[in-house]
Amino acid sequence: MTELELDPVIHAQARLRVVATLATLDAGDRMAFPKLQKLLEMTAGNLSTHLRKLEEADYVQIDKRFEGRSPATYLELTKKGRRAFETYTETLEALLRGAQ
Repeated sequence: MTELELDPVIHAQARLRVVATLATLDAGDRMAFPKLQKLLEMTAGNLSTHLRKLEEADYVQIDKRFEGRSPATYLELTKKGRRAFETYTETLEALLRGAQ
């Protein structure tokens, strides 16, 4: 990517919403899949597809486990994902300043 090129992994609208929401958490904190799904008003399948892309880029860590007999999925931004989002927002701000 060039200096003023937006990260295509994050730039897709749904993935941007996911990353922006997870970025509101403190580093190391995580969010349950159903809570993120409800906040973003996305179907489970659509959210899963975008999370897979973010996980492949090592931007999101997905922790699947069982709590008792029920499956639970927790999500958090990785350090790389947090840096990528910071870079994305800085690049977007620079592009907007340049457009004025």
